Parts: sequence; structure tokens; C-alpha cells
Amino acid sequence: MMNKTELEKTAVAVRRGIVDAVHSAGAGHPGGSLSAADIYTYLYFEEMHIDPEHPKDPDRDRFVLSKGHTAPGLYSVLANRGYFPVEDLLTLRHTGSYLQGHPDMKHIPGVDMSSGSLGQGFSCAAGMALAGKMQKKDYRVYVLCGDGEIEEGQIWEAAMFAGFRKLDNLCVIVDNNNLQIDGPIDEVCSPYPIDEKFRAFGFHVITIDGNDFDDIRRAFDEARGTKGMPTAVIARTVKGKGVSYMENSVDWHGKAPNDEEYALAVADLRKAGEALCQK
Repeated sequence: MMNKTELEKTAVAVRRGIVDAVHSAGAGHPGGSLSAADIYTYLYFEEMHIDPEHPKDPDRDRFVLSKGHTAPGLYSVLANRGYFPVEDLLTLRHTGSYLQGHPDMKHIPGVDMSSGSLGQGFSCAAGMALAGKMQKKDYRVYVLCGDGEIEEGQIWEAAMFAGFRKLDNLCVIVDNNNLQIDGPIDEVCSPYPIDEKFRAFGFHVITIDGNDFDDIRRAFDEARGTKGMPTAVIARTVKGKGVSYMENSVDWHGKAPNDEEYALAVADLRKAGEALCQK
């Protein structure tokens, strides 16, 4: 088991991979990748039963990135976990690279579901969870949704299905950074109150600070112990977390830093890493 400081150091490395990849691509979605970096880190380094040497193990836990445009976050944690070389992150979105703008299960080791059309990943995850029940498997399924994404109607169809089927091997995480491409979610098409909506569909609901590893650990421990219903973790996060000028800025939903901005981001992350080394 990793302690909090070790997880925080790993999350800094994951954030650095995100920034490196998006800068190299000259395109991508850094804001929502950075906000969820702590969730990715805990899932892949602590929570999930996985093995990078056997990415197709039928008994592995599954992860679906429903908000597939934040693929740089998933790619970075997969690389740092050993699924493929970290250096390959610099090929993001390049012609001929296997790391394209959305996750591709056919070409990227560790990707369990191709995703990108908002709303669909949750349905796929619910299907995976039901398959596990039918096959009497012990694996768990985790799905990460964006808070803007949950304005999609298909999200609530999947929630109704998962709650009705009592899929207690399913855990949905909502990255609640309160910003989507057009602005604050409560101004575009508010999905609030998110917690009450999931409860109405038969979910056990846990609300946390999604950028704090103590809260994240508590939530996933509680989710694993919950029987008879699926769990929804509402993770309140900061969009662009870890890069000072990106934090809480909708401008960084979907654009890459230029060379000067990249240098500032690297300096922020280096400073954070050095501070953690002093602990």
C-alpha cells in the first residue's frame, strides 16, 4: 500500500505526463485530465486489481473513461503504471501514433473500452458489470464521467439500469470540477443536485474532495464494502489542478500550452514535486 505522500508524488508525475503530451501534440484537453489525475493515480496504483504484464487478464478490474476527450490523463497514468513507455506520451495525436485523441481499446494496452461519444462509456461499464455478475466473476468496474457529460440523457438510462440490476460491482466517479467547454455547468445546463439524482436511481452515494487522497481512499474502501447497489462517487475537483494558471479556468478545457506556458506548467509541477520530497 502506498502512503499519501507517495501517491501525491505519483500524481505529480501523472500531471507532468499530461502537460508533456498535450504540449507535444499542440492540442488536447488538459483541464479535465489534470482535475482527475488524483483519481487516476489512486485507481491504477492502489485500488484496481490489474497487471500491466497481462492487460487482458479476464479476472482484472475494468476501467472505462466515459469522458474520453480527457485521454491524456488516462494515457499518462497507464504509461507511469508500466503499460507502455512514458516517452510515447510525446506522440499524442501525431500521425501514426497509437495514442490518438480518444482511447482505443484495439491499439492501446490497458484501455478496456474505446470511448469519446459522451454518455456512452457509462452504459458500456454497466454492461461489463452485468457480465461479471452473470459469469460469477469477482472483478469490479470503474467508470469516470465528467460533470458536463452527465447532462447527456444516456447517463441516466445507464444509471436506471445499474440501479435496477443492483450492480454492486460497479462504481461511477463524477469528476465534478464545475466547468465544461462552454462555461460553468450550473449555467450551461445544471445537473445539480448530482447526489440526489444518483440516490433516486438506487445508488449508494459518496461525496468527496477528489483532489485529496485521504478522501479518495475512504470513498473507494466504502464503495468496495457496499452490497446490493452500485456506488456513485461525486468527486469535487479543481479543473486544471496542479498548474497555477490553468486552475478553475474554462479556457484550458481544450487547448494546448505554448512553449512559454509549457515552461510555467513544468515549473509549477517541479516545485510541487520538490516540496513533496521534503516531507
